[in-house]
Amino acid sequence: MTAPHARYRHAVAIPAGMAVATALAFLPNTTAAAADEAPAPVSADAAPLSYVVNVKPGQGTSAYVKKAVGKAGGTIVTSYDQIGVIVVHSSDADFAKTIRKVRGVQSAGATRTAPLPTAVTADLGTPKALSAAEVARAQAPAGQDPLEPQQWDLPAIKADKAHEKSLGSSKVTVAVIDTGVDDTHPDIAPNFDRGASVNCVSGKPDTADGAWRPGASESPHGTHVAGEIAAAKNGVGMTGVAPGVKVSGIKVSNPDGFFYTEAVVCGFVWAAEHGVDVTNNSYYTDPWYFNCKNDPDQKALLDAVTRASRYAEKKGAVNVAAAGNENYDLAADEITDPSSPNDTTPGERVIDPSECLDIPTQLPGVVTVASTGAKGLKSSFSNYGLGVADIAAPGGDSTAYQKPEPPATSGLILGTLPGGKWGYMAGTSMAAPHVAGVAALIKSTHPYASPALVKALLYAQADAKACTDPYDIDADGKIDAVCEGSKNRNGFYGWGIADALDAVTK
Repeated sequence: MTAPHARYRHAVAIPAGMAVATALAFLPNTTAAAADEAPAPVSADAAPLSYVVNVKPGQGTSAYVKKAVGKAGGTIVTSYDQIGVIVVHSSDADFAKTIRKVRGVQSAGATRTAPLPTAVTADLGTPKALSAAEVARAQAPAGQDPLEPQQWDLPAIKADKAHEKSLGSSKVTVAVIDTGVDDTHPDIAPNFDRGASVNCVSGKPDTADGAWRPGASESPHGTHVAGEIAAAKNGVGMTGVAPGVKVSGIKVSNPDGFFYTEAVVCGFVWAAEHGVDVTNNSYYTDPWYFNCKNDPDQKALLDAVTRASRYAEKKGAVNVAAAGNENYDLAADEITDPSSPNDTTPGERVIDPSECLDIPTQLPGVVTVASTGAKGLKSSFSNYGLGVADIAAPGGDSTAYQKPEPPATSGLILGTLPGGKWGYMAGTSMAAPHVAGVAALIKSTHPYASPALVKALLYAQADAKACTDPYDIDADGKIDAVCEGSKNRNGFYGWGIADALDAVTK
């Protein structure tokens, strides 16, 4: 089973009758090109494209190349000299070819195939929001927030038990690198870290007050993720996995819903330099689902985001990312990608996922999170792969496949929505925040732990789960995915299911 291809990690295929229960963000209706006719970047003599130019980190080479950028017809937007990434706009269709020949340039490429600003509009559905009446009727046992009985995902990772020991430290910050966070939400406001929040959409930090918030017509995705991680335990709404830690919003998605390289680079560098302990990345970097090292443009994007994510880890951040929602085996010899580039006309291509990477999900050092449903099985949509999926956590699934135990009624994941609301979504986008929350609890318990140690503890404390074999999630008699590996480490669940209780007691 393969889900529709969408740029948001929360968009998943839900059976008929369940469509209203999740947010779906589909690509615009386009006709795919043949595999050997994949479109080249737009020749935009009148309309500029955005580029990244990668050089050796430091001032010297950057200064030399910056002069060459102007001569090649480019305008510098900003430069991250600490990692050697320069963000450039140019209307010259040959800019990348020209600048690659300059001494000191290690790679350079267009970050999109559509001119600036992108003309794409997203058909973004809305999550299933709880009505005011449903929120008002919510009742919970003493010590729980009103909506917590609907959060089957918390006991699935023992977060309810963990909260009896610790809610996490307010000295720990998790950055939500996403579509923006509504920090005015009553469940987010108590834990929001304004100093670590920013708008990075242009590739250059915008620190204007509230710049990190999503616009009225923009996706609620980032706000939902933030609530899953750190919704306050305050007698209102729901409870996050780590309700005592801080959460920040780093907005990297433009109004059309695209996560371009220059924005993602800005997000990681901002997190690195503002004391962030964990980053959550529930997206893939547009416009290529997979970035191939043998393509000069895609290689440049891969280089830039790799440098930025490594810089964030070097500065103390654990980077957590969603595995994706296409039921792909990311350890397979080949995958058919029909969705790239998604900002113009996608063309079907066959790629090797060991050479063409989903970024930041498959980058070195990044914690790659697969999704499970209410029965603890791999979600029908979740990507997987032995040696690629590091850990698993609840991301939800259709109740037709995995129905939660009462009093929970939805097999999806409850989260905060802009405007002081709550609602359900599903996807590996919802699984990653659970792991980010557990990582924050580990960091709270071990405040001096390095990112490497936090990750080691995260994997060691995970509850080992054997392969689901056979995996026929829709019970139609056909195998839907094949799990490889042992109980202690396999393609569906990695090292196991994240364990919040161990995070605060060991």
